[in-house]
Amino acid sequence: MNTTGTIDRPLTHDPKKQAPMKPSTNEPAGSAIPDFTTTSANDSRQNRTREMQLIPEAMARAHMRERIHEAEQERQAMRLVMARRMQRRAERASLRARRALAMAVMQ
Repeated sequence: MNTTGTIDRPLTHDPKKQAPMKPSTNEPAGSAIPDFTTTSANDSRQNRTREMQLIPEAMARAHMRERIHEAEQERQAMRLVMARRMQRRAERASLRARRALAMAVMQ
């Protein structure tokens, strides 16, 4: 069975093994932009695939930066809560000391 591929289902996904595109007879000559050389097309394709492979890493890095930022904010909020709690405790201790001093002076 020797079927040719279609645009949606090519015989091969390797661009080197695909048939080259033929110029259209509907367009006048010179109306389209000139073809790229094969080497630059391959280089850009390799760069594109390398970039595509690096996307998950970049997303993971961004996600980790966001998580670190959230953790830092949470730690800062916890430090604030602890500082307020210690301040209230110190104020209560100060009031007790003041009362004790007042009681000692009155006797």
